[in-house]
Amino acid sequence: LTCTAEHLFNLKFAAKELNRNSKKCDKEEKAEKAKIKKAIQKGNMEVARIHAENAIRQKNQAINFLRMSARVDAVAARVQTAVTMGKVTKSMAGVVKSMDATLKSMNLEKISALMDKFEHQFETLDVQTQQMEDTMSNTTTLTTPQVRIIKYVLTSLDLNMELPQGQTGSVGTSVASAEQDELSQRLARLRDQV
Repeated sequence: LTCTAEHLFNLKFAAKELNRNSKKCDKEEKAEKAKIKKAIQKGNMEVARIHAENAIRQKNQAINFLRMSARVDAVAARVQTAVTMGKVTKSMAGVVKSMDATLKSMNLEKISALMDKFEHQFETLDVQTQQMEDTMSNTTTLTTPQVRIIKYVLTSLDLNMELPQGQTGSVGTSVASAEQDELSQRLARLRDQV
């Protein structure tokens, strides 16, 4: 791979050199065209014809350099692809070897049991967290009437809205107690599973 990388560098360098030569020929062609114009203005047709031949030669040379640059660049791209594929293949071989070693050392029964235990503990934690949040929410709801909370929020947001009459904190309390009953049932089921 090191030798191929060196060849790749040389190919890219050659392509750039050919491209520079093409641009140099373009500049020389333009200079020859300017000389043709001056020779014609002076009435010297023989000198104009010589500069015209030079301009044509420079134009053809620029095209040839550009064509060669494109071909060398295409070869460099193919070599680059080969180098990259070699590196990828080498990396893949290493990955396959390490995967084989990992698969041989895996005990699927232990992994399955561990995952089941993790899932069970996660569900228990979820129920306990939900129960704690509901308890804290109920404490806030019971100590501060719901109507006062809503009025506070409305005034802090500068909303001049009126609450409908007859709103009390009992609706929030009944919803909270229903949620509490559901959580208690879920917690009891989890305890039975353990």
